[in-house]
Amino acid sequence: MDNVLKMIGAIPLFQGLIEEQLGQLRNIARNTSFNKGEVIFSEDDEGEGFYVVVAGQVKIYKLSQEGKEQILHIYGPGNSFGEVAVFAGKHFPANAKSLTKSHLLFFPRKDFVDLIAGNPSLCLNLLADLSLRLRQFTVQIENLTLKEVPGRLASYLLYLSVEEGQGDHLTLSISKGQLASLLGTIPETLSRILARMSGGELIDVKGKEIMILDRVGLQELADAGRLSDQRPPPES
Repeated sequence: MDNVLKMIGAIPLFQGLIEEQLGQLRNIARNTSFNKGEVIFSEDDEGEGFYVVVAGQVKIYKLSQEGKEQILHIYGPGNSFGEVAVFAGKHFPANAKSLTKSHLLFFPRKDFVDLIAGNPSLCLNLLADLSLRLRQFTVQIENLTLKEVPGRLASYLLYLSVEEGQGDHLTLSISKGQLASLLGTIPETLSRILARMSGGELIDVKGKEIMILDRVGLQELADAGRLSDQRPPPES
């Protein structure tokens, strides 16, 4: 099994497929690489195919008319992006840029659609992945519209803890500036909120390392959406 085939077999979207099916995907996949800061596609570009991150990080973002950036997603190894526009036969609804030097696999739309037409296992994997993506996007919209920044941050930390399996010891894979954009705020506000949450003994922050000290309190903050002026002292 060659290296590209091993890469494809390790991607969650393609897990459970037999070697013959992985070989069919290998035949249509194209190796691509992007330098840090390089644009992968721009909003309204034609959706000619989708990508899977093998190594590196990619951000998906929108720009306002004033040029303000709102990060929608940040994807690392194993994540795919660009599928919706591809299968709808439309243009990409956002921009994609490489945050680090990145190795991607590109799957052309026509070849992939022809392949899944007769492959029920791949169709089910794709539906499951898109359903999870839709649920995550729904939660993100709810956080941005209904919660204040502390609640958004608490929700994100719990997401890292549970959905990504990091437990109580979290490691941010992105800069705090990028995290601020992802949460719809600015770095200065994020820093103040991290300090307040640390002072309230919800978390302990050391650079990109964050320890959850009070999971119940963090969940309450995520549900309430805002920090209260005073928190009761922890029980001894």
